[in-house]
Amino acid sequence: MNSLLSTLGIESWKPVLSALALPPVPFLLLVLIGARLILPRRGLGWFVTLIGVTGLYLSACSGMGQLLQQYALRTPPALTAEAIAELKTGARGNKQTTAIVVLGGGVEPLAPEYRVSNLPPSALARLRYGLWLSRETGLPVAFSGGVGWGQQSDAQAEAQVAARIASHDFGRPLKWMEERSRDTRENAVYTLALLKPEGIKHIVLVTDASHMPRALREFRAVAQDSVTVQAAPTGLPTPVTTRTLDWLPSEVGFTQVRRALHELLGLLVSSQP
Repeated sequence: MNSLLSTLGIESWKPVLSALALPPVPFLLLVLIGARLILPRRGLGWFVTLIGVTGLYLSACSGMGQLLQQYALRTPPALTAEAIAELKTGARGNKQTTAIVVLGGGVEPLAPEYRVSNLPPSALARLRYGLWLSRETGLPVAFSGGVGWGQQSDAQAEAQVAARIASHDFGRPLKWMEERSRDTRENAVYTLALLKPEGIKHIVLVTDASHMPRALREFRAVAQDSVTVQAAPTGLPTPVTTRTLDWLPSEVGFTQVRRALHELLGLLVSSQP
């Protein structure tokens, strides 16, 4: 699918196409179709409308977001204390050939309170966890992120913003910056091209839990057998409960469901020839 968009010269349409395919647009369309069908075919019209309204409701429930992450995306678990200890001691291999790779997740072009570009909360959480892992293990950090398809062409690369925050706010400079990538596939291509000449044979990949299945697929596909990839997800889903609040619409719920569906759509598209 990516190659098709590239052939047609509409790669920059990816954010628009994604927005149209994700809630609430499809469910709003179902409601409109159902309303139009009520007069000529009353039963079918009400049925389609009910599906649309139910979809709108569930797409804003955190319980649905948790279900999608756990059972549809099957997000990998967090790094265990034992795994972190192994990275620290080099039990999984030579520490000189291991690096932490943090994937970008967007940029705020201007944060008025800082008067400079900033990382949005999810991307900042990735960076923070990557730097924390670096402090715990002594491993160097690479950050991958250029100017995304949905950003202005003259925007500052995500890696540059992350480097400033890592150095100024956390006191832990990045060792590598990959500034060319515009999506997850390019994250993998350009980051591995940057790290392989440095002798890196094992990477600890940091990104959101919902994004991790797609990120792992892309990195492993590009790396083949030359580099091993270990998942270190952030923002893992909490266990699904029957709490009433989990099944009431909320801003958090809408974000969780939309993010999970975005990743499922990405997995489906990236699997197409």
